[in-house]
Amino acid sequence: MNCGTGSSRPVQLNYESRGSGRPLIILHGLFGSLDNWRTMSRRFSDRFQVFTVDMRNHGSSPHSAEFNCALMAADLGEFMQGRAIPQAHILGHSMGGRVAMQFAVEHPEHVDKLIVVDIAPRAYPPLHDDIFQVLSSIRLERFASRNEVRAEMEKGIGDRSVSEFLLKNLVVSETGELQWKMNLASLGTHYHEIISAPRWTGEFDRPALFIRGGNSDYIRPEDKGIISESFPRAEIATVPGAGHWVHAQSPDAFEKLVRDFLS
Repeated sequence: MNCGTGSSRPVQLNYESRGSGRPLIILHGLFGSLDNWRTMSRRFSDRFQVFTVDMRNHGSSPHSAEFNCALMAADLGEFMQGRAIPQAHILGHSMGGRVAMQFAVEHPEHVDKLIVVDIAPRAYPPLHDDIFQVLSSIRLERFASRNEVRAEMEKGIGDRSVSEFLLKNLVVSETGELQWKMNLASLGTHYHEIISAPRWTGEFDRPALFIRGGNSDYIRPEDKGIISESFPRAEIATVPGAGHWVHAQSPDAFEKLVRDFLS
C-alpha cells in the first residue's frame, strides 16, 4: 500500500489569497483547513502572494469518496493551472507536507522551493485511530450545542487543545443542525493510505527545507537518509521547544526559518 493513485478527477479547491509577489501555496494537515494558516499567511503576504487552500474532504472544499496523496497532488496541479500559476513555492504541514512532497517529485518544474513541516517520506503508525473512533461514536443529531459536543469529545480524547482543534470542523447547517465540515467517513476509510510509505519514482532536485519541532518525533534523526533519497538538496531545521504544530507553537522562529530559506 502506498499514498494511492490519482485515478479520480481533480476537485476545485476552496482557497484564500492575499498579498502580492511570488506565489506561495500553503497546504494544511489532517482534520485541518486553511483557517489554521490565516495568521501565518498574513505575515508572509508582505512579500508573497499567499494562497491557502482547503484540501479535498476538508474545510469548504468538495467532499469525495476517494482520498489519497496522489489525488490531492492532482488537485493542487489543477488549482495552479486554473489560476495560471506556472511555478510556486509550496509549503505543506503534516498530511499537507506529504502532498507537497508528492507534487514536487511528480512535477518539479512547477515547484520553485519546497517546505515540508514536521513529516517525513516514510510510513507512520496509526496515531489518529483513537480520534477517528471518538468522532465516529458521536451522533451529532443527539446534541443541541457545540458545548455538548465538546464535553462528549473530551471524555474520549482528554486533551482539550486537540478537542478545540477538531471542533473547528463543527458547523451549524442552514436547517440548524450540527454537522462536520470535513468528510469524516472518507477520511477514516482512507486514513491508512495517507500514513503509508510513498512509492513515487524520481526526485526533487531543487532546494527543500524540512522543519521539525524539537519536541516532536515526526522527523527523526534517522529520517535524514530517506529524505535525501528523494530530496537530495534538502536541509533539515529544528525549532526547539515546538511540537508537531511548529507554526502555531513557535510562530516567530518558524517565520524566520521560512523567510531565510525563501530569500
